[in-house]
Parts: sequence; structure tokens; C-alpha cells
Amino acid sequence: MSAVARPYAALVALALLAAAAPAVALPSAASSSSARSSEDGRDGRDGRDGRAEEARSEDPLPVVSPTPRRMSRAGADVRLAADTEIVVGRKTDEAARRLLTDVLHTHGVRDPEVRTRPSGRAALTVLLGEAGREDIARALRGTEVPDGAEAYGLRVRRDDGDARRGTVALGGTDAAGQFYAVQTFRQLIRGGGGGGGDGEHGGAHGGEQGGERTPRLVAGASVSDRPAMPLRGSIEGFYGPPWTAAERLDHMDFLGDVKSNTYVYAPKDDPYHREKWREPYPEDKLAELGQLVDRARANHVRFTFALSPGTSICYSDPDDVKALVAKLQSVYDLGVRAFSVPLDDISYTKWNCEADREAFGEPGKGPAAEAQVGLLNAVQREFVATHEGTHPLQTVPTEYGDLAESAYKKVLREKLDEGIEIMWTGTDVVPPEITKAQAARASELFGRDVFVWDNYPVNDFANTRGRLLLAPYDKRERGLSGNVSGLVSNPMNQAAASKLAVFTIADFAWNDQGYDRDRSGEQAASYLAGGDARTTEALRLFVDLNHAAPTFGDTPWQPQSPVLSGQLESFWKRYASDPDGALRELRPVADDLAHAPATLREGVADRFFLADAGHWLDATELWGAALRHGLRALTALRDGDEAGAAKERAAMDEAVKAASEITVDPEEHHQVGPVKLGDPFLEDFSTKVREETDGQ
Repeated sequence: MSAVARPYAALVALALLAAAAPAVALPSAASSSSARSSEDGRDGRDGRDGRAEEARSEDPLPVVSPTPRRMSRAGADVRLAADTEIVVGRKTDEAARRLLTDVLHTHGVRDPEVRTRPSGRAALTVLLGEAGREDIARALRGTEVPDGAEAYGLRVRRDDGDARRGTVALGGTDAAGQFYAVQTFRQLIRGGGGGGGDGEHGGAHGGEQGGERTPRLVAGASVSDRPAMPLRGSIEGFYGPPWTAAERLDHMDFLGDVKSNTYVYAPKDDPYHREKWREPYPEDKLAELGQLVDRARANHVRFTFALSPGTSICYSDPDDVKALVAKLQSVYDLGVRAFSVPLDDISYTKWNCEADREAFGEPGKGPAAEAQVGLLNAVQREFVATHEGTHPLQTVPTEYGDLAESAYKKVLREKLDEGIEIMWTGTDVVPPEITKAQAARASELFGRDVFVWDNYPVNDFANTRGRLLLAPYDKRERGLSGNVSGLVSNPMNQAAASKLAVFTIADFAWNDQGYDRDRSGEQAASYLAGGDARTTEALRLFVDLNHAAPTFGDTPWQPQSPVLSGQLESFWKRYASDPDGALRELRPVADDLAHAPATLREGVADRFFLADAGHWLDATELWGAALRHGLRALTALRDGDEAGAAKERAAMDEAVKAASEITVDPEEHHQVGPVKLGDPFLEDFSTKVREETDGQ
């Protein structure tokens, strides 16, 4: 199932981020690490306030994403020294250790020593392993480690008050918890000059290399954290060109960064997933899947293989069941341990074979459910349950997007194996909201907590033609985690462009009670910007231009360009009485619009994102030029320069025409047409400029 079958507030100043943050999660004065290292010098830039190498214990902590359950000051910051030791144990997760080494290397610790016992000589000791390990438990004293899977505790402290010696304890309840502790540690590092950053995404700066670089500091934090939802991540479930192998590998790394643990492989236009479901994957495609499984495992992401036989299966034919199981076995042999048999976007008003009519009766909701339950129960009990290390089978029911009782749901509720997980998209294929009450009702109808497949930011249906959907996640009720088993996003055909929205969805799934859309949107932009404040602001502008989130109806569930639309509306209101003031106020907006694409191309290191967004960046640059020419035309009118006004209007029209001729790349998306952004507000502005010049 995909969407085919199925006001962003004004830009928030970084200093106000903490005011929006829930008190349970962050200190009230918290702000992003990138803003603080570039704006207020509290990383000890030059000792203006007598703190050349340390932050005081009352200084605000960096913002961490996803938002931790509890995070507070444990003491002063500690230096990230060149002579750093990593202390591991028998149960230390290897993926977490590799990640920790990479993070340290990025920040100038070129060769951290890995030991089983601390030497006592290192300036910084990082303890990594299970939370119950004696040295970690001792170092975590005062920091609770929550119960449950994927939980962790983190504590940063100075040793005996020595500003140049410290200990970091990273303890998880399991291997994933250790990995997530390192992901949080990555975001607690700041300083070093050169624009800050949030760990590996901020670039490699030599924190101990001297010169004018300031020392890297690890914020003196105490973090107690665990996820709210057991399953969190994405499902490649759209129609149109599937992601490339390289894009999928990149996406696994991204999911690891944002503490998501689930990826479901279900691209509708992979023929071996749907139309040719009986046929084995060719060797080269099987090898690609194997690489993807390995990369997912390295990021503690559960790779879920989905096979969608509903368009042609004969439920009563044992050979079809054997073919399905054989296909699942082929990927089990690659290391896959999670499986899905989706039965969405098919009809239950006809059978695919006459044998099913004889076995189940005339087609209809009840008989379809009986046939599907027989298949799913057989796969769960005879394949999944008999294979070591597997997770419960998942399915997408044919009725996946409503809250209506039916004969279909009644059969699933009463006869489907209780261990099978059922995915649900909300009250519609693309729902305008998802509430706790709705999720509770869906769980009641299906006889188990539902697993939410949220069709956002997917852009494969008609109302999304020409659009990137970049707005932060919204209109999903806090506390939803109490009524669902998990949440996955169905992203866009453009994998890397989806990161801005999926980042915020991961934030919500980890801690829905502590979720703040504006803070999360800021952090998503900062993530892609590598912590650079100027690039982050350009991304925020780009998000505003691509903010619309359509449904199947006429009204999008997230509005287009809430910031720009307000600026343009204010401009015309003021222009009526104070044209010079209105022109002066809007010029910087036009300049920012025109310059943002170059800023992003220079500041965003993610080549996949720049490729995905390329045509929209080209259009943004042209619309920025159109806006500037339009303002110059109005200024010329004010000066009585009719020739100048005509010249600038012509330049505006030329830029508008060029922008309107930029189309979606057909190799990237099956819906080809003009790219859309900032609509209709940018078009309306140019129209009003024409009216003003015609009036003269």
C-alpha cells in the first residue's frame, strides 16, 4: 500500500528552542550545539569570560535528537583529549565500538586505545558496554538506566574535579542500547572551531591540534533514555522507480544515526516483490540485498523483507505457498530475520483462481479474510516459528486505512495468529491526523496493537505531483506510543530528500511525549547542514518552500510555505500605505531566497540530497531572482522610472518562465511534470507586480 492506492511557525530563533522543549526532556535553556559554538563562544573560544577550556556546570546542554526521556547537567564539560581510551568488555557491541571510534576520529582523536581495563593515565576514558558491567555501573551512579530493550544510560564527569581528566560511561541494556548511547555521545561533543557540528556530521576538526582551534568538549550530561515505540523506521513502499542500492545503503546509515531500528523492503515496482513474487531474485539482485542486510545489521536496523503475492496467488494451491516460503528462505539465508506478507492494494471481489472459489466460496470480505488468514498463519507457524532468530510475521491487510467494522476485520481479529503484526495507515490512506483514540479503536478492531504505516512524506500520488514533502512531522498525538506497536514512515521516491521529514518522524517515534515539531525541524536541518548555522537556515527556508503535505482531498494536512506566505501577505498590506518600508523589509527575504541554493550546494555534504533536490534548488534560485526583479520593478515605479520598471518586469517574467519549465527527473519519479514550490504565493507575487506596473 502506498499513497497511490491509498503552519509551519515562523523560523524559530535558536535561542528560543529550549523554551519550546518539554521540561521532562531538556533543560529550559538548551539550544543547539551548532548555534552555541558559532554564536556565543561558550566552547571557550578565547576565554572572554575566563573559561578558555571549560563550560560551567550551569551552562545549557546541546540539543540531542531524538529527544531523550531525561537529560540533565551532571557537572562541568570535559575535554576530548588526544589520549583517549575506550574500555570494552566481553559483551561490548562491536557496532557501537566501531561507531565510537569513528566519532572520536572525526573529532581529532586519531588513534584511541581500546583496552579491557583503563590504564589510569588517559586524559579521557570512555567506558562502553552493558550497563550492569561493574565499572560502567559505578561510573553511571546517579544516572538511572531505564528497564527495557534498547535503553541506555550515559554520564560524563570529571575525575576528581580535574578539568583535564574525565570519564564517559556509555551503558546499554542490550547491544542496541550501547549503540544508541554512542549516538547520543556524538551529539554532546562541541567546540573545535570551524563551525561546530554534531559529531561526524560536523566535519573532522583537530580538537587537540593547537593553532587557533579551540578544544573539543564533551558536555557534562546525564542521560537516561529508552524508546517509546518498539518498532521505528521506514518502509520503502511507494510506487515508481525504487531506490538504488547506493541510496538504500545510505539510508541504513541514516536510520542508525536517528536511532531507528526498522526498515521494510517493499518497493511496489520491484517486479520480484510483487508481480514476479514466485520467481527467485537474480544473483546480482540477491547480492545487493545481502549487502543491504549487512549494512542494516551494522546500524542495529532490523531489515524486514516483504513479499506481496496478493495480485496473483491462489491461496488454496500448496505449490503457491511453497513458492512463497522458498522465496522467504532465500533471503533468510542472507541473514534476514524479519518478514512481511502484505496483502494491500488488491481486490476481494474476485479470486485469482477457481480453486479458491471452491475452497472459500464466492469472493467477498469474509471469504477473502479466511483465505488470507490461512496463508498468513501457515507462514507464521510453519516458517517463521521454525526458523531461529526470527521476529513475528507482519502483514498489511486489504482494509488498512479506516475504522469501520467489517466481516473482513472480524475474521482477522478472531482467527489470525495472535503473534502476527498488522499494519494500519490511519483513518485514510493519507490521514490528516492520527489520535490515540483512533489507534485504540484500530487495535480493538484487529485484536492487537496496530503497527502504523504512515504515508508521509511519500509523494507517489496525484496531489503530490511535482513536489518534495519536507515539513516536520505533525498532527500525530503525543502518547500515541501507548496504543501502537510501532511507527514507520513511507518516504518519497527521493530517498535522501526524505531525510528531513523522516528525521522528525524518528524523533516522534522515540519520544512522542517529548516531541516538539519546531525543535525537531531545526535539528533535522542542522543534521543535514553538518551543524553549520548558515546552511541550517538555508535548509529551513527550503523546507518552507516545500512544506505542503497533500492528502487525497483538496486540503493538505500541512500547509504550503507558512513563513513565506505570511511575509508576502504582510508586504502587500504595508505596501498600500508605506511602500518604501514594505520594499525595504522584503528585500532581504528575496536575497535569501536567491542565495539559498548556492549556500546549500556549498554547505550540504550529502551528495544524495543535493541530487534529489537539484531541480527544486534550480527553481528556488530562479524564483529568488524573480522576486528580486519584481521588487526592483516596484522600486523603479516609486522613482518614476517607467523604463526601468519595464526592464525589471521583463526580467522577472523571464525568471518565472524559466522556473516553470523545470520538470521532475523521469528517472527519479514516474510522475513527470513541473516542479512545484512556494505555490501559489510566488506566482501570486509576480501577478501583483504585473498589475502594479500595468496600472502605471
